Amino acid sequence: MAESTFEEGILAALLQEFETHTLPRALDIKEKVYAGEPLLESDIELLEETLAEATRAKPRVDRHPELQDLFAHAVSLYHEITAKALENETRS
Repeated sequence: MAESTFEEGILAALLQEFETHTLPRALDIKEKVYAGEPLLESDIELLEETLAEATRAKPRVDRHPELQDLFAHAVSLYHEITAKALENETRS
């Protein structure tokens, strides 16, 4: 029982962090690259950190099917951001 409560606590903390910090920052970066701006070093660092965190969280997400759609949408968002940023870089 304690393990289940611990797991739920970790999931709640991860979701709160994603919702309040990571997602808003990613949406800001998306807006910027769609305006044609290049990624700043701080943007790249955030994307790298988020990718590392997603990699660490993937086994936990695999144990919770209710989170898989959210995870997939987040990965898709980061792919969209990086693809657009690359497009911007190759155009300049």
